[in-house]
Amino acid sequence: MAVLIKNGTVVTAEGEGKADVYLKGESIAAVGEDLSPESGDEVIDATGKYILPGGVDQHVHFSFTYNGSKVRGFETSNAAAVGGTTTLIEFVNQEKGRGLVETIEDYRKTDADGISMVDYAFHMVMTDPRDEVIDEIPAMAEAGYPTMKLFMAYKGMFFHADDDAILKALYKGKEAGVTIMVHAENADMIDVATKKLIAEGKTGPYYHAVSRPPVVEAEATRRAIYLAEMADAPLYVVHVTCREALEEIKAAYSRGQRIFGETCSHYLVLDTEDLARPDYEGAKYVCSPALRTKEHRDALWEAVDRKWLNAISSDHCGFDFAVQKHMGRGEGKSFADIPNGAPSLQNRLNILWTYGVCEGKISRSRLVDLFATMPAKINGLHKKGQLSAGFDADVVIFDPDYEGVITAANNLEGVDYTPFEGFKQKGRPETVFLRGEKIVDNARYIGRRGQGKFIAGKPFGASYEW
Repeated sequence: MAVLIKNGTVVTAEGEGKADVYLKGESIAAVGEDLSPESGDEVIDATGKYILPGGVDQHVHFSFTYNGSKVRGFETSNAAAVGGTTTLIEFVNQEKGRGLVETIEDYRKTDADGISMVDYAFHMVMTDPRDEVIDEIPAMAEAGYPTMKLFMAYKGMFFHADDDAILKALYKGKEAGVTIMVHAENADMIDVATKKLIAEGKTGPYYHAVSRPPVVEAEATRRAIYLAEMADAPLYVVHVTCREALEEIKAAYSRGQRIFGETCSHYLVLDTEDLARPDYEGAKYVCSPALRTKEHRDALWEAVDRKWLNAISSDHCGFDFAVQKHMGRGEGKSFADIPNGAPSLQNRLNILWTYGVCEGKISRSRLVDLFATMPAKINGLHKKGQLSAGFDADVVIFDPDYEGVITAANNLEGVDYTPFEGFKQKGRPETVFLRGEKIVDNARYIGRRGQGKFIAGKPFGASYEW
């Protein structure tokens, strides 16, 4: 059955205006004024509401394991749906001794296919950068996985990558149209600072931020940018958090480099004071890079508004508080033992609308670009992120008049807390369509397990279109 959404305000990355949106099958059939339904079509009156493209969250961790403890997986992807996200991109860690494509496809078959409730794609995290693995990058792109991440942080852990691996990946990635992404923090600086703090008895959650200050991120960002310059390759810097790293990215822009970057919703509204909360509550906010002070938040809002950063992701990583986040508490334990990450999949749009749009920091059109359009383009998802004829019928009807409070009790992320507990919320996704099927109605998930499908990305995404 086709669906005609009438009388709403359509918001795209280019602008907004009154229009109807016609969904037929899995695609958008038309966007325009005064569209007429056919017999049997469902007609939805969206008067007073905004019509947005379904969100694309390009930074999600459903497979991450920290010291043997695993996050929640695709069985919680309905949280994305009620938050207005219809496509997510998961990071898959290469297993030592195994190929890139086989690692992703095995994970996809066991952990995502038949489980996910929204559409999904994958980034590869290369952990075994032997020459024969580097040579597999073109085959990875051909299989529908045109992005790869390397970690400059986490010294001594299996997924840490040195400059040699990053540079080789940049060269080979350029040949195949693969976008190389980096987690930019200097691993040696963190390692030395962490050992020093622990020796001084400074072990609580707050010292996580002290161990990895902005200079740690800025140095690695600068180094990654120069590695990319040597390879003449595009680079994507994930979860940028501080003014110093932004200055490195802006300097690269001024030299004409193809440098792209994202920040995440929690870096825009949380800060180091949250890490200092009493009764070990600060452990809820341990993530990497660490939360920053308020002046860095202001710099990030300016950066996303002025297009120095290109996307806002969730960096969702669903460890619970009662057990997993307490791994850093007790005799001989410290902030270094706390699993990194925070659950934020469901509230990305709610945070951006309430604290970005409603406070005048970004326009509605800029929100759509950051939330959906540019993430789709960067990752080669050519039928996602836009409200145009021929694109997938991933559509959000957003009610701007709703007022409420964010709380873990209303979350579907499968963990026992939200870092946004008690935050005021203005507006919410009221109705969500995934490829033409209604999966959220009256802000409640009504879809089914396994409804999402794998979406192959195309190489030579927006990072190559300079």
